[in-house]
Amino acid sequence: MIKNYFKVAWRNLFKSKSSSFINIAGLAIGMAVAMLIGFWIYDELSFNHYHKNYKQIARVMQKQTANGNIYTQRALPFPLGEELKAKHGSDFKYIVMSSWQGGHILSIGEQRVSQEGAYMDVDAAKLLDLKILKGTNEGLKDMNSVLLSAAAAKAIFGNAEPINQVIKIDNRQDVKVTGIYEDLPYNDEFRDLKFIAPWQLYVTSEPWIKNSMNEWGNNSFQTFVQIADNADFTSVNKRIINTKLDRVPAEDKKYNSLIFLHPMEDWHLRDHWENGVNTGGLIDYVWLFLMIGVFVLLLACINFMNLSTARSEKRAKEVGIRKAIGSVRGQLIGQFFIESLLVVAFAFLFSLIIVQLILPWFNDMANKKMSVLWLNPLFWLFGIGFALFTGIIAGSYPALYLSSFKPVKVLKGTFKAGRFAAIPRKVLVVLQFTVSVTLIIGTIIVYRQIQFSKDRPVGYDRNALMMIEMKTPEFENKLDILRKELTDNSAITEIAESSSPVTGVWSNNGGISWPGKDPNQDADFATIWVSHDFGKTVGWQFIQGRDLSKDFATDSASLVVNEAAVKFMNIKNPVGTMVKWGDNEHARNYTIVGVIKDMLMESPYEPVKQAFYLLGKNPNWLNLKLNPNKSAAESIKKIEAAFKKYVPSAPFDYKFANDEYAKKFSDEERIGKLAGFFTMLAVLISCLGLFGLASFVAAQRTKEIGVRKVLGASVINVWQLLSKDFVWLVLISCVVAGPLAWYFLHSWLQKYTYRTAISWWVFAAAFSGALIITLLTVSFQSVKAALMNPTKSLRSE
Repeated sequence: MIKNYFKVAWRNLFKSKSSSFINIAGLAIGMAVAMLIGFWIYDELSFNHYHKNYKQIARVMQKQTANGNIYTQRALPFPLGEELKAKHGSDFKYIVMSSWQGGHILSIGEQRVSQEGAYMDVDAAKLLDLKILKGTNEGLKDMNSVLLSAAAAKAIFGNAEPINQVIKIDNRQDVKVTGIYEDLPYNDEFRDLKFIAPWQLYVTSEPWIKNSMNEWGNNSFQTFVQIADNADFTSVNKRIINTKLDRVPAEDKKYNSLIFLHPMEDWHLRDHWENGVNTGGLIDYVWLFLMIGVFVLLLACINFMNLSTARSEKRAKEVGIRKAIGSVRGQLIGQFFIESLLVVAFAFLFSLIIVQLILPWFNDMANKKMSVLWLNPLFWLFGIGFALFTGIIAGSYPALYLSSFKPVKVLKGTFKAGRFAAIPRKVLVVLQFTVSVTLIIGTIIVYRQIQFSKDRPVGYDRNALMMIEMKTPEFENKLDILRKELTDNSAITEIAESSSPVTGVWSNNGGISWPGKDPNQDADFATIWVSHDFGKTVGWQFIQGRDLSKDFATDSASLVVNEAAVKFMNIKNPVGTMVKWGDNEHARNYTIVGVIKDMLMESPYEPVKQAFYLLGKNPNWLNLKLNPNKSAAESIKKIEAAFKKYVPSAPFDYKFANDEYAKKFSDEERIGKLAGFFTMLAVLISCLGLFGLASFVAAQRTKEIGVRKVLGASVINVWQLLSKDFVWLVLISCVVAGPLAWYFLHSWLQKYTYRTAISWWVFAAAFSGALIITLLTVSFQSVKAALMNPTKSLRSE
C-alpha cells in the first residue's frame, strides 16, 4: 500500500507540473531561509561555548550612580582583584586581572607583526581553557614570558620552532615564548586574542599603573573570574556587591559603586544596560529572526495548502471513487500526506543546494564563518526531522480537507466547492501578505534609522583624516620632525597627537567643579589630551573663543569644551570661566578658552557626552590630514616612507576616520541587510503562491470569461474581474500589517536616543509596493485569460 501511495504521488507530481514547480520552489526557498536563520541562531547561541566552563565564567562589572542615573561599566579599579581574593577567595576558582585587549607590535629581529593581545594574570589560560598545542598553560608564571596563538606563532616564526624564542612587545619588553594555544573560534569573545603576556609585566613596566595600585577611583582595568564549583552567581553577587563601596573614600560613596558578575553566557547576547538594568541586546534579534524564519516557512506552507485545495474539484472524483471501492478516510489522509512529503523531500534537497551556494555570501553579509556540517549525524537528524515537520504542517490542511469529500455527491456530479470553500484560502493569502508587508515596512525603517544617524552632524571633518596608533616608544618626540617632512613633501596639511582616537573616547574623569555648580551634581567628563593643531587637523567648528595655541604660554592650563559641556555646566559665558579639576592637593585650575560644536566620537545613536580637550599627557594616536590636492595613494606612499625612516620599529598600520566611523553602524547595517534579504524572499514566496492561485482562478473561470467576451467584455474588463479579488485581499493585509508594524518598530526605536520618526509615507510606500507587486503577479494570468479566443472555451457547450 505504501508503494502504491508513492506511485500515485509521483504521478500527480508530474501531472500538474506548474503547481508542482511552484510548490517545490516555494518550499525550497522557505526551507533554505529557515536553515540559514537556524545556522545563524545556533552560531549566536553557541557564542563563547568553546570554553569548557563557560557557565561558570564571568566578567566583574560595576554599577555607579551619577546625576540620578545608574551607569554600568566593565572598567574597574586596580585593587579590586586582590580584594576579591582576600575577602571572597572561597567563592572563586580563578580571579584574573586583565588589561584591555588592544593592538601591539610583536617583533624578532627584522620581523614585525601587529597583533591584538592582553596582559593577564597567571591563571588566564586555565580560566579560558585554552588548548595548549606546545609548551604549558603555566607559562605566564615567568614575568618575562608570553603565550601565542597558533596564527600569531605562524605569522612571526613561519615553520620554525617558537618555544623558548625571545620576542619583543612594542619594541620595549623582551619575553620568551612558553606556550602556543589553539586559535579561538570566530564566534568567541576572545577570537582576536593572539597573545597573552603576564599581568605582572604590565604592572611593572607602566609607571602610571604604579600610581593606581591603591586608587579605588581609577577605573582602568578588567577582571574575569570563574566561580567555585559549589557556588552560584546569585549568592556570590550578594556577597561581593559592596566590595568596592566599603573601600572607596567617603567623598566617593555618593556614587554607590556596586560590584556584580556578568556571566559569560550573556556577554554576547545580553550586553545592553539601561539605568543599571540589563535590557537584552542581540538576543532580541535572535528572537526576531526566529520569528521571521518561522513566518517565511509558514508562507511556503501556505502556498502548498492553497494550491492543493484550489485543485480540489480536479481531485474530487479520485476521492469519490477511492471511497466507493472501500478506502477509509485514514487511508486517503495517508495518501495526501505522502504526496506532501514527496514534495517536501524534493524541496529539502533543493534547499540544501541553495544553502550551499549562497552560504559564502550569507557569511560575508552576516559577518560569520558558518558551514554546512555534511558529515555530522546530528545535522542530518535535525534536517530530516525538519523536513518531516514541514511536510506535516504543509500537508495537514489539504489532507484533512480533500479526504472529507462525500462520494455520493462527487460521483453524481453535484459536488461543487461552494462559495465559502475559498474563504480559508483567502485568509491564508491575507496572512501571507500581512507578514510580507510588515517585513517591508520594518526593512525600510531599519534603513531609515541607519541613514538618519549617518546624516547626523559630527562636528569635525573626517574626510581624508588618517589615524595611526603610537604603539612603540620610538614615536615619542617625533611629531615635529614628521610634520616638517610630510608638509614639505605636500603629503599632508596638518598633523597632531591625541590620547584617544577621533572615533572613540578612552578616558572619562570626575572631580570637576566650576562657579555655580550644584553641590549635588556629579560631574563626569570625557577627557581628551591633544597637541597643538589638533583642532586644525580634525576641523573643529568653533562657536565661541579660540583654539589651543602655541602663542599662549598659559594654554598649558586651558581647556576647549564642547556644546554638551556648556549645557551640562549651565554657564552663559563659558569663555574665561575657571574650572577646577581635583579635590586634593593635586587639584589644578584651568580656564576655558574655546567652545566647539559637539564632536561625535562615540555612539552615533546616543547624545554626545560633555567633554573637554587639553594639552599634553600620554599621546596614543597620530592624526594626519591628507593633502586634498594630492592623490591619497601618493600621499600614503610618502607617509609610509617617512615612518619607515623615523619609526622603523613599528609596522605602518593606519586607519581612516571615515572607515572607523562607518564601523559604528555595522551591527545595524548587518541586521538591515539580513532583514532585507529575508523580506525579499518572503515576498518572492508570496508572489509564487499568488501566481499559482491566479492561474487556477483563471482556469476555473475560463468559460465565464468566454461568455463575457462574446457579450462584449474588453481585455481591461476581464483583467479587472480577475484581479480585484486579489487586490482586496492585499488591501486587507495592509490594514492589518500597518498597526502591527508600527507597534513593533516603535518599540524597537525606543532603544535609540537619537532616532528617526516613523513617517506616514513609509506605510504608503510599502502598501503601494505590495499592490504593484500583486498586480504584476496576477496580471500575467489575467491578461493571458483575457486574450484567449472564446471559441476554444465554449466549443463544448
